[in-house]
Amino acid sequence: MCNGYLGKQLFILFLLPPLFRMAQWYQLQQLDSKFLEQVHQLYDDSFPMEIRQYLAQWLENQDWEHAANNVSFATVLFHDLLSQLDDQFSRFLIENNFLLQHNIRKSKRNLQDNFQEDPIQMAMIICSCLKEERKILSSAQLSNQMEVGSIQNTVIGMLDKQKELDAEVKGVKNHVIDVEQDIKTLEDMQDEYDFKCKTLQNREHESNSTSQEEYKKEQMHLNKMFLSLDLKRKEVVNKIVQLLNATEHTQTALINEELVEWKRRQQTACIGGPPNACLDQLQNWFTIVAESLQQVRQQLKKLEELEQKFTYDPDPITKNKQVLQDRTHSLFKQLIQSSFVVERQPCMPTHPQRPLVLKTGVQFTVKLRLLVKLQELNYNLKVKVLFDKDVSEKNSVKGFRKFNILGTSTKVMNMEESTNGSLAAEFRHLQLKEQKNAGSRTNEGPLIVTEELHSLSFETQLCQPGLVIDLETTSLPIVVISNVSQLPSGWASILWFNMLSTDPKNLSFFLNPPYAKWSKLSEVLSWQFSSVTKRGLNADQLSMLGEKLLGPTSGGSHDCLIPWTRFCKENINDKSFPFWLWIEGILELIKKHLLCLWNDGCIMGFISKEKERTLLKDQRPGTFLLRFSESSKEGAITFTWVEGSQIEPQFHSVEPYTKKELSAVTFPDIIRNYKVMAAENIPENPLRFLYPDIPKDNAFGKYYSRPKEAPEPMDLDSPKGNGYIKTELISVSEVHPSRLQSPENLLPMSPEEFDEVSRMVDPAEIDTVTFRLFQDSTVMRTVAARDEYQALFPAGRQYGISQPEPVQELKRIYSQPR
Repeated sequence: MCNGYLGKQLFILFLLPPLFRMAQWYQLQQLDSKFLEQVHQLYDDSFPMEIRQYLAQWLENQDWEHAANNVSFATVLFHDLLSQLDDQFSRFLIENNFLLQHNIRKSKRNLQDNFQEDPIQMAMIICSCLKEERKILSSAQLSNQMEVGSIQNTVIGMLDKQKELDAEVKGVKNHVIDVEQDIKTLEDMQDEYDFKCKTLQNREHESNSTSQEEYKKEQMHLNKMFLSLDLKRKEVVNKIVQLLNATEHTQTALINEELVEWKRRQQTACIGGPPNACLDQLQNWFTIVAESLQQVRQQLKKLEELEQKFTYDPDPITKNKQVLQDRTHSLFKQLIQSSFVVERQPCMPTHPQRPLVLKTGVQFTVKLRLLVKLQELNYNLKVKVLFDKDVSEKNSVKGFRKFNILGTSTKVMNMEESTNGSLAAEFRHLQLKEQKNAGSRTNEGPLIVTEELHSLSFETQLCQPGLVIDLETTSLPIVVISNVSQLPSGWASILWFNMLSTDPKNLSFFLNPPYAKWSKLSEVLSWQFSSVTKRGLNADQLSMLGEKLLGPTSGGSHDCLIPWTRFCKENINDKSFPFWLWIEGILELIKKHLLCLWNDGCIMGFISKEKERTLLKDQRPGTFLLRFSESSKEGAITFTWVEGSQIEPQFHSVEPYTKKELSAVTFPDIIRNYKVMAAENIPENPLRFLYPDIPKDNAFGKYYSRPKEAPEPMDLDSPKGNGYIKTELISVSEVHPSRLQSPENLLPMSPEEFDEVSRMVDPAEIDTVTFRLFQDSTVMRTVAARDEYQALFPAGRQYGISQPEPVQELKRIYSQPR
């Protein structure tokens, strides 16, 4: 075909087994291709990778280093290995897998030929392979050491910071308790002083009741008590000042650092990054500080009461009370206002993994939370939602759309709706409706619909005796669409904004969108896959995408800058669609049709045709890999396999499969049943090993469709019988005979292999199959004269030919040199 792909048609066929991956061998298969290539080079015909695959756990559990130096132990392990292969053969026999039976028998014969007389040599080879594997694993780990080390240091740093902040919050709480105790002491001292003063005054009015000398002594004692009282008042005031200083320091860290980091993590989580966390911890800290400030307010009232009972000049309470009250009020107000957050950003329930993109006429949800959890606030805060409040773009940006909010726009915050008892309000039934202006809307504005950013605002008011605080918070910018087809482009805008901006009020962002560094964009692209599957993108896949965006000369440099238009608006290379829409199509294809294969790592996916050929050229014939088509906007997947010699390898790719075909037949079944047919030759499946060397059935067998038990097709007694023969769809590519291997390779069985066939298969079945084969003139020309074949079949008697033992005759023909 002119596009380089083999065409395909759907035809008919059947199924196969699972994969045995353990420990070290499993770890190796998770590495990037550059390390897998090193693994592949370890194994050859003397000790094939197939044995390493089948007996992975057993091989890793033996002491090969000891065997390499002890002939008797090496002999024991050699025979144990042969026994393990026999067990594996028995499993394949039960599964009726003829090809894998043949491969494992051949491997066993090769081991016997090579190591029967020298088992130490085999032990040395296996020992060396396992050591080299460990070196490869170490190299892979070292290559990521900088990144891992950085992550570990970050985690440790975060834990240390949390411990430090936790200690500070507890310090504030304990400081409040100390001040409370000091005020009680101060109150007791003032009561005693007051009592002594009144007692002395009463005695002063009583004549001759007290001598002058005693009076002076008591007066001196009162003076000392006053000095102590004054000193205690100063001490309490100073302690409250210190408490407010500590509170302000802690509160600043909570608001300007911890809360800011949480909001940044929320942005990251919204676009597929690591899940957001620590809001409960933040709530705990905010609540403790708020409770402490409330106690300080009460303590200042208590000091004011003490001042009203007794004051003097200069009284430290009188001098400082207003400053302390104002400062406490200011800190509490700042804390409460900052604690009003959008816990869950606006999101349509129909698209939970695409928050912040809202469609007109479709309900969306949003959840508010107050991080200060005070019982007296329960059911006392009524929240109202507004759209584009105080947004200057409504007047400054031409063509900027306006919307009304439909549904219940007010909600009372309470502790009952949340599972964790937090003070929250969740709006579940909001919708947006565009305001239609008189006349037709112009499209001359600088922003397209999916670049137009809007916001939701939320207002409430806290009212307490002597305290009124207005609270307001806003959502992250949202994109409003009118058609679901705009969702991918809308999501691209959400990605770009939250990747590069932390200011939720910057709604003019796309009037001059900043460039993105590839290092950051590549991480966000990987999140798009890891957020909906179990696997993100590895370094090789990201390198291919980097070259696609930046050009092959860039090498996917982390410092390269990518403009917004290149990511989402311009057609990429010679295609008729932009880069992001291509990625979006592939994501949809994976989610709906390829999820298990992607999670298992079977799909290499993003790889250039040049790199694909480089990887396959040194592999065994029949080795194939799976990659995504670069020419399909809707998402498509193809496979490429190698055949021929390593000197002149030939590569073939099938025409990509789209969601239409994958909806009819699963991709594992397509791979299992795929056939290539040339002219009159027998259709054959060229796919044998998933790159680098995993037997096809091991990689995909667990996903093959299992045949359902059913009555005989022509069983008239069956209540559900319909008289039809059941069929199964298979995929077939038709090629010119010259693209197939030479005719002498069309019959792959050796005499030994045919022995196995005749042992396993009923002669009558062979009669049926071979009769069909011999009707194919290409096969006849390949093997022998026509009359030899006709003599094999009972059906040949119509030509006057009789042959009572067709199986033996077929064996004779296959045994002849070819």
